[in-house]
Amino acid sequence: MLRLSLEALQIVDAIDRGGSFAAAARELYRVPSTISYTVGKLEEELGVQVFERFGPRVELTPAGHELLKEGRYLLKAAGDLEQRVRRVASGWETELAVGLDSMFAATVLVPDVRAFYEVTQQTRLRLVQETLGGSWEALLDRRVDIAVGAPGDGPAGGGYVSQPIGRLKWVFAVAPQHPLAQVPGRLGRNDLQRHRAIATADSARLLAPRTVGLVLGQDTLTVPTMQAKFDYQLAGLGFGFLPERCARAAFAAGLLVEKEVEEPKPDETFYLAWRSGESGAALRWWRQRMAEPGLFERLCSHLPK
Repeated sequence: MLRLSLEALQIVDAIDRGGSFAAAARELYRVPSTISYTVGKLEEELGVQVFERFGPRVELTPAGHELLKEGRYLLKAAGDLEQRVRRVASGWETELAVGLDSMFAATVLVPDVRAFYEVTQQTRLRLVQETLGGSWEALLDRRVDIAVGAPGDGPAGGGYVSQPIGRLKWVFAVAPQHPLAQVPGRLGRNDLQRHRAIATADSARLLAPRTVGLVLGQDTLTVPTMQAKFDYQLAGLGFGFLPERCARAAFAAGLLVEKEVEEPKPDETFYLAWRSGESGAALRWWRQRMAEPGLFERLCSHLPK
């Protein structure tokens, strides 16, 4: 007789994330007594203690950790199976994750989300933002189904289809009060190494992070988004490359100074990408919508300024 059910695994997972039986009950819309009974029954049938009780707070035992580690694979597999079955029946995915590089504001997709919901209400949308190589990794790791504005060439090995949607020119910028603003001529590595760089954090977990214009061992302030990078460079806390579209108005207003460097950052191409061989109705809709003319201009209209 099978002692382990998907329902019991869902409850154990919810308790672990919420830290208590009460939190799991709220998340799963169950009464606390049902949560307690299911855990007690599971522990009795397995003959192991899954949770240590500390009043209302609970923690997994080592056996509970192992159970949940493997159990989450089963929950994901069951969820994937359910999604495939429903997709075959209706042609529309039960959920679609749209990835957008963090350089671009998530609100830029408001018209597209609205238009999607006018076509169908049966697919849940999830918007995910990643940075640099993280945009590609999220696609290959199945955290997103389509990547919008993924920067630079995708990783080797294939498994995806990509289409260029636009290019950005980069400029080197510092605040007028920054010491580098006063250095005459073109800046070299020796000039830059003495000062702090500001870089956006690559959200890739497995792929090698992308870095441009950084010297090994250099002091670097790492920030989460292009907006934060722009703001910190305006504040004079470091130097770095910015999209020319971001810096244009700040240059004109005297808030930033453009400097020439010996190693400029080349223009960068941004892509629309999705995994090969996948063709659900929701994915097809987003592929067609994101391939419409003017998308990249719309994305760039929300860049920091």
